[in-house]
Amino acid sequence: MKIYNTLTKSKEEFEPVNPPQVTFYMCGPTVYDLFHIGNGRSFVMSDMFRKYLIHKGYNVKFVMNLTDIDDKIIKRSNEINTDAKEFAEKIIKEFFTDIKRLKVKKADVYPKATEHINEIIDLIKILQEKDYAYEVDGDVFYNVSKFIGYGKLSGKKIDDLESGARIEINEIKKNPLDFALWKKAKEGEPFWDSPWGKGRPGWHIECSAMSMKHLGETIDIHAGGNDLIFPHHENEIAQSEGANGKQFVRYWMHFGFLNIKDEKMSKSLGNFFTAREVTKKHSPESIRMLFAQTHYRGPLNFSEDLLDSAAKGLEKLNNFYELLITAIEKSDETPKPEVDIEEFRKKFEDALDDDFNTPQGVAIIFDFIKELNKIFAENTSINRNFLLDVKSFVDSTAEILGILKTSEDAGSKGIEDQLINLLINLRTKAKADKNFALADEIRNEMIKLGITLRDSKEGTTYKLN
Repeated sequence: MKIYNTLTKSKEEFEPVNPPQVTFYMCGPTVYDLFHIGNGRSFVMSDMFRKYLIHKGYNVKFVMNLTDIDDKIIKRSNEINTDAKEFAEKIIKEFFTDIKRLKVKKADVYPKATEHINEIIDLIKILQEKDYAYEVDGDVFYNVSKFIGYGKLSGKKIDDLESGARIEINEIKKNPLDFALWKKAKEGEPFWDSPWGKGRPGWHIECSAMSMKHLGETIDIHAGGNDLIFPHHENEIAQSEGANGKQFVRYWMHFGFLNIKDEKMSKSLGNFFTAREVTKKHSPESIRMLFAQTHYRGPLNFSEDLLDSAAKGLEKLNNFYELLITAIEKSDETPKPEVDIEEFRKKFEDALDDDFNTPQGVAIIFDFIKELNKIFAENTSINRNFLLDVKSFVDSTAEILGILKTSEDAGSKGIEDQLINLLINLRTKAKADKNFALADEIRNEMIKLGITLRDSKEGTTYKLN
């Protein structure tokens, strides 16, 4: 398996430190608001890759941090006149609701920054002892000029950065590139006691401390959005390698931007949709299919048309799966059809082994479906063992990508079915009472929710779009 490593700017053979163990750190949310669907792309793609590693036989320890203390959290909690900790906990609960809707497998550990203050302080002390950090009146900064190789991940040069207009001017720093490891508490802000006085950690040091505690000094994979390459991940490298003298990450994996009309989706630009807004209108399978149809490193233009197109592809998959289940029920011991399932399986894995090429993987699944649909059309009964092998292949590939409903969805689907049937019964009663305006209103509202009704002599059925 080969992965594109942002650090080396090339595809590299994947060789974890201690196979079959794999340590995997994913930058999680700063919990000051619901995350947008652009962030959701990173969460979903890292979820798919994690599931593929498990499929390949690796024992993956997956850690996603929760930044629960930050300038944005403090600002937002002050705006609504609430405690920063309570506010962060509320948003964390909403985060878990939204990633569950996107069918993202739970991380093995969700470390919170506020629960690792001691580890953060200890790490800053090591950096200070090694002359990578300095204190100025209660603030502690990382001295970028002391770390040889700063900029190796992003490809940026210190001289260019120093002259760049983007660098924040701070007169108490030795260098405008130096970044905060510990921030002196301002009046009314949350704080913790430290050797430098009351204060709180900087953003970058939190991830270094949490990843070290839960995954060790050198981790196999560190993932996040492209926007985190600089300065966040660059600064993580400087902190972690400065403290430990060891390679921090073997493979850096970064996900491309989700764009609106070719412009990066972001809260600062105001051109974003929250994941919650999107999952109310579209199934998680449709969203995941859309993401899988574009390579994880490339940009993806987000639109209703593309989501609708992904949903149509899913309809083909779901229709095929229904045919497959029916065929298994009718199966017998006739000779096996001449379709090499293992060849399709190999092609699928070859695609994902090549820098996780999910678009090619999806194409292979649909090539397989096309081949099998011919078999279904030409035969009234098919060999049972062959069909079970077909189901095994489809189940495994669809599980990696998360594009089929699974047993985990059964509970919520049962309630969903009951509610939809309740609306159908109310509509049927309205029609019987000749209250056609109400019947039409129910139908129209259900269409807005992505539910298509089909009336026939036998009654009314529905289909989720």
